[in-house]
Amino acid sequence: MLASFPQKITVPFNLLGDEAKLAFRSQPTGIAKLATTRNIPATDSYWDQYVTLFDSASDVFTLISHNDVRRALFDAPENVATLIRVITSRLFNLVSDHTFPSAPNASVASLASSFMKTLSPRNTTKEVLNCIRVLQRVLPTVFELESETIRFDMDVFWKKEVVEDESVQASDASGAQFVIDDDEEDEDGPQEGSSRHASGPKEKPKLTLPSLAEKLFGCVVDLLFCCGFTIPTKLQVDHYKINYVIWGKGVGSTTDPGSSQALDNNRTEVLRLLLVLLSKPIYVPPSAFLPLPSLYSLHFIQRTPRRHVLTVLCSLLNTIMSSSRAHNVMSMGNMAGRLPYNHLVFKGEDTKTTLVSTCLQVLCTLLDFQSGTARDSATDGDAGSSAGPTARTNAFRYFVAKLHRPIDFAFILEGITGIFEEQMASINNLLPGSKKSVPYIVETIVLLWKLIDLNKKFRAYVLDSDKATDVLAYLLCYGIEIKDKPQQHGLCRAISYIVQSISAEQAFGMKLSSLIKAQVPPKWSNLGTAADFMIHAIYAMVATTSGALTSLYPAFIIALSNSAPYFKNLSITSSTRLVQLFTAFSNPSFLLSDEGHPRLLFFMLETFNAVLLRNLSENPNLVYGILHAHKTFEDLGTFTLVRGLREIRRIQQAKEERARTAGGAVDKGKNKAIDQEEEQPQDEKARLLRSESDSSADLHSQSDPTEDPAEAPQSSSEEDPATIRPLMSPTATEHPGFNRSRPEPSEKARGKMRAAGRSLSLDVSGSLESVAATAVGRNGFVPTQEWVTSWQQGLPLDIIMLVISELLPKVQELQTSLNPTNVNGAVVDLIRSTNLAHVLPKPPPLAPRRFIWSDASIIWLSSLLWGEIYVRSMTPLGIWNGTTVRLFYVKHAQAQQRQITETVTNVMGGLLGRSSSSQSIGQRLS
Repeated sequence: MLASFPQKITVPFNLLGDEAKLAFRSQPTGIAKLATTRNIPATDSYWDQYVTLFDSASDVFTLISHNDVRRALFDAPENVATLIRVITSRLFNLVSDHTFPSAPNASVASLASSFMKTLSPRNTTKEVLNCIRVLQRVLPTVFELESETIRFDMDVFWKKEVVEDESVQASDASGAQFVIDDDEEDEDGPQEGSSRHASGPKEKPKLTLPSLAEKLFGCVVDLLFCCGFTIPTKLQVDHYKINYVIWGKGVGSTTDPGSSQALDNNRTEVLRLLLVLLSKPIYVPPSAFLPLPSLYSLHFIQRTPRRHVLTVLCSLLNTIMSSSRAHNVMSMGNMAGRLPYNHLVFKGEDTKTTLVSTCLQVLCTLLDFQSGTARDSATDGDAGSSAGPTARTNAFRYFVAKLHRPIDFAFILEGITGIFEEQMASINNLLPGSKKSVPYIVETIVLLWKLIDLNKKFRAYVLDSDKATDVLAYLLCYGIEIKDKPQQHGLCRAISYIVQSISAEQAFGMKLSSLIKAQVPPKWSNLGTAADFMIHAIYAMVATTSGALTSLYPAFIIALSNSAPYFKNLSITSSTRLVQLFTAFSNPSFLLSDEGHPRLLFFMLETFNAVLLRNLSENPNLVYGILHAHKTFEDLGTFTLVRGLREIRRIQQAKEERARTAGGAVDKGKNKAIDQEEEQPQDEKARLLRSESDSSADLHSQSDPTEDPAEAPQSSSEEDPATIRPLMSPTATEHPGFNRSRPEPSEKARGKMRAAGRSLSLDVSGSLESVAATAVGRNGFVPTQEWVTSWQQGLPLDIIMLVISELLPKVQELQTSLNPTNVNGAVVDLIRSTNLAHVLPKPPPLAPRRFIWSDASIIWLSSLLWGEIYVRSMTPLGIWNGTTVRLFYVKHAQAQQRQITETVTNVMGGLLGRSSSSQSIGQRLS
């Protein structure tokens, strides 16, 4: 007997059912049967393995691939339909089973269920989880079908069955008096003394049963609040295990029912299934996103009972907002959770982080959905007609808009700022990479946007609070952090729209004079007021991205225009940067390159006008900078296409001259003396060409912010003619001055300049169309004089020119009468004491430009959100991997694996031995 015992065990103890799982993957009776055998009956024992075989989510996603389901959909679609019906039916029955959820010790017994099946009890919790996971795996492949998906959906998920209503028959037999008249009786009118029984044979009443999708959504909501499965067992009342209580303390609840790692895992699984059900829109192209709404999303946001909506909404909100408080306390212990580089040493999924991420994704998708009948309805308010949600269009958006208690607002704001603080701590740290960044920062920013956009009271609360400037600082700092990452430019765009939205509020403007209290990186911590910080950050986003964020410029510059009426005591560097932005936007190469670029110049002029009309004497540094650039403003008043093209051509010729001069200097050929003799007039001509249109009161040379720094116009400095000077940050000691000396050209030089000007004008006028088409316009745009006239005549230059005409003579007179070392302070004092109320018109009423949602912006944000969800789901499970997504474009890049051993070696390399470790590291890096 002892000799025969080992022969009965093919795999050592068959631990965790490895043999059965391998057979499911490789044997014909496993997953292959789904496509190879037609019309498998629903009563076949084959379906049992989908419920009992798997022990984890990774088992389901490893043993069932999208190709398996896709193959079955083409070869045996009826089997996929049967699988969905069997799994959902089993799920519905298990939820109502008195043995679900299983006792906690049953999960331990389930580990050996395949080893000793006869001794282990039935684990209904495991079966429910397997049903949920199988649906998570199968549904994305079903949704991706382009031509057959509607028919398959309607047949399997949305087809309603009509049956005879036995309850109505029983009530009729008992003589019930409550009768619902139908339409036909209403039209004909009931006859006095008539009887229903006398009208003929009675038609049997019909009852329409809910569809499979409706029952599945109801089951999902029940599972989210099932005692012993997703909420503590102690909350069960009598034998009713479904109890709609909010998960945590916060909005709508003053008590914390408690949780555990097992409950959090189950919540994540159920929410993940809900997210899969809501993911149908990612399989439609953007053009069909709005007119063809998802039936799944519509049903959940419009047909879910009010009580369930409120419970789900508050549970998601409270779990998210409590995350920053509980994040530092990890399951491995308080000290270990706070150690640096712990996320590199302790690999594995953090249960709480995963739950918070999933809650954020579900809540953002629910608040974002506006398609078909879910679009916000037009409402009449104090500020005129606007669009807002209703309980019938989107219940989740509606109830978020109805939040009003200050205690709830404080809880939400504290939770969001806590997440932002956590993210800033991972960036602003002495040890780079010592703390893990918040994985759900994108969803948090989107959620903040939705909250301030939907709920006006919450927006007012945020802007009136002490954390208003902190929120601004966190958003802009994170935008600066990711501005050089192309894959994050969509989030940068969202940040620009949020800043534009809040800048339109008066409460925000009143906060711009306060200091930033948030913990931001050191280089941004000592910039002055919130207005100074905002200007510096926007300047960095525009000037240092080489045109990669051109689509963000309008929102950021509009934010400056909205905030300008509240600018007071701007610092020297902030004022200089505003003028530098204006100079860059007024550059002809930038103005004429795109049809939308002149509007940026218009917004900058509006910014200056708002400051000059409202707070001129309180912003002497900015006024000084405007006076310093007076020639640029004057040139704009007479700007023409020919002049712009001439300036562009002049700069190009100057660059070519410098290139030839540099080439001649490097060449060490013969006749150096002759070469030097010939270079002198060329240098002189190049210098004169560079300074032809420069003003004696111009700021540093600016480049086109959309150009690459390597192609920016060269500086006019003669000491370093090859230096490229794009939009650069001035030092704190720089101040605009007027005493820039310029050498007087000789008569010979003037003659050369006039000759060069005549030849240049002839060249420009003779090839105007070719220059405009080939060298100026981009993406097929060709500027014309009519187009230039259309925007040039509308530039708001009058206010600025009035100020320049009043103050410039006084400043120039002051400069000539004082010592150059004292002139700056004297000019600032002069401007500070100036009152031009008798010259300037009365300031117009404030009319900030608010962000307005359009169809394009709705589709864009939905694609941004779902794109982030898609990328985040690629690990560890890869829910939508391998399916054909149509809402956004997926570009796969080769990932570089980062091993723990390499990280430890890099950190401890000096102690572990430099000779061997450095060689191995060098080989890996190469």
